Amino acid sequence: PGGITAMAMNDGDKHSLHLHYSPTAKYSIGPRIQYNRGGDYTMGTVQLNNLIKRWNNPDSQANFYIKSGLGVAYSNKGAFDHESEAVAFTGIALDWEDRRYFTSYENHIMDAGDIDSHFRQSARVGIAPYIGDYGDLHTWLMVEVEHEPKDDDTWTVTPLVRFFKGVHLMETGISDQGDVLFNYVVRY
Repeated sequence: PGGITAMAMNDGDKHSLHLHYSPTAKYSIGPRIQYNRGGDYTMGTVQLNNLIKRWNNPDSQANFYIKSGLGVAYSNKGAFDHESEAVAFTGIALDWEDRRYFTSYENHIMDAGDIDSHFRQSARVGIAPYIGDYGDLHTWLMVEVEHEPKDDDTWTVTPLVRFFKGVHLMETGISDQGDVLFNYVVRY
């Protein structure tokens, strides 16, 4: 409770910035701006993340979230150039990890009227090549598989490396489509 998180996420489809505040351990809320390259539109939303369930076990942790948002999408593409539409999205996020292994699944459904609508899902698996102590630099080798049915390339595979130390988390990788993934998260 009382924490603030700032995230910058970049991949082959989108660039986003998200700042959120956690009034309680069960939810966070904050502004999100996202540019979608393929659709050439920008979304400004307020996002609410709800922690539905957390399992804290002696050697592992799992989480179940619902992530939703409302706002406005602004298009720069074709017939919709300079058009605005209301946008709404929702989805679930599940993860489980221990000190050696990581798995996650996330989906996302979005509707921005005539500008865009889509369903996307992704899953990750990862392994830590070493087990560090508290305060050490931790490293994960991961593979992410994304599925977006309406894309020309409906499946994307991205090997990536995740590093975290203290309040900082950074991920970088290159997809099988040649797109660069770079994510940076800081919690304070």
